[in-house]
Amino acid sequence: MTRGCKPKYVVRLTTEEREHLEGMIRTGRQAAYRLLKARILLKADVSSDGPGWEDARIAEALETSLSTVFHTRRQLVEEGLEATLARKVPASLSQPRIFDGQAEAKLIALACSEPPEGYTHWTLRLLEKRVVELGIVEQASDTTIQRTLKKTRSNRTGTGTG
Repeated sequence: MTRGCKPKYVVRLTTEEREHLEGMIRTGRQAAYRLLKARILLKADVSSDGPGWEDARIAEALETSLSTVFHTRRQLVEEGLEATLARKVPASLSQPRIFDGQAEAKLIALACSEPPEGYTHWTLRLLEKRVVELGIVEQASDTTIQRTLKKTRSNRTGTGTG
């Protein structure tokens, strides 16, 4: 956003919204990112005492970036006050985990148990097949099994030695 341009996303707070934001700042019992966004919105508000501040002035006064001010304005206009004040869920978690806590516990118990007849120890491929056979998960790769066991520092051999 360039200096001197009229902002595309105009902040118009209701009396209730303004009071809510002022109350947040007054108590100070909020996460820092919420307090920053509250301050940005109050400075940008055009519905109170004259025109709202320009983004550059807000960024300088609150020691933040122009992009933070711009994104806060945009989010308020597009999504509303509550969404603006909430922490965004990372998009990187779009694929659900295969092993939840219960399934992970069953995998660990299986990996620590006696291996199938004819084998001296559990292999990742054997575990992969067995968790599906037992209905612990619908499908899993040996890489997922390895990552899950590594995360828990499990001993796959069940012998007590690393």
